[in-house]
Amino acid sequence: MNKFAVIDIGSNSVRLMLVANGKVLYKTIQTTRLGEGLSVAPQLKTSAIERSAQAVKTFYDRARKEGAEQALAFATAAVRTAKNGAEFIKRVKELCGLSVEIISGEEEAELGIVGALGYQDGGILDIGGASTELIFRTNGKITYKKSVNVGVVRLKERCGNDPKLYYLTAEESVKEFGKVENGHTVYAIGGTATTLGAVALGLINYDGSKVSGTVLSLDQVKALSARLQSLSVEEIAKIPCVPLLRADVLTGGAIWLESIMERLNISKIVVSDSDNLEGYAKKQGLLE
Repeated sequence: MNKFAVIDIGSNSVRLMLVANGKVLYKTIQTTRLGEGLSVAPQLKTSAIERSAQAVKTFYDRARKEGAEQALAFATAAVRTAKNGAEFIKRVKELCGLSVEIISGEEEAELGIVGALGYQDGGILDIGGASTELIFRTNGKITYKKSVNVGVVRLKERCGNDPKLYYLTAEESVKEFGKVENGHTVYAIGGTATTLGAVALGLINYDGSKVSGTVLSLDQVKALSARLQSLSVEEIAKIPCVPLLRADVLTGGAIWLESIMERLNISKIVVSDSDNLEGYAKKQGLLE
């Protein structure tokens, strides 16, 4: 059996995907908040570097123990925007010998659409910890792609627990996407979308196969956002399928998603559990 591991080093979480014979065996996640503090200082914190690098090592060791012939890793917004991103890359190399590829915002968008849609036409919205990507493919060609440095961790650090400030920040930030014209269904990937999808379904335990394909209208997203705004972080953490370490950023993510949909006239989204992890593996020829 040909086994490979792909590790996605995001601004909020580190994720592992194990692939065998062109199929995904499983995905798992550890929230390390590598992008902590980037909204106020342009450098990764030493503590964030260490805990995230240790998470990468843990996943690398696990994958090799489970028979992975090779492990590939890529990093997104936190590492590419931080002045000391190279320190993180160096620390990972020291811990487990793994070389980490830093991908650009536009590359991240392209990986997202390949992961969720393959090479079909459509749109992808990816809300991450430190950036958000939007991309459209029409008649087999990319017709729009944009990455903005706004994500749930940065929003939390800027806005705290103030919904009004979230809305004001989101209203200003969404302008960075410019004029967006599309006639495609928009698929939403990333932790905010999948968590909201699981909550909307009322799942007790997260199941990516059930979450994928869930349709959320703008009205449903607004209702979820309003519900979250009425709850404390502790109360949000008690909702089934909401990871403890995502509870404090979920409200801001919902407001950001709501604002994007409203401003860009996106009437509904289709949630996809397949994302840039699968996209990276497909680009490397590891997935069908």
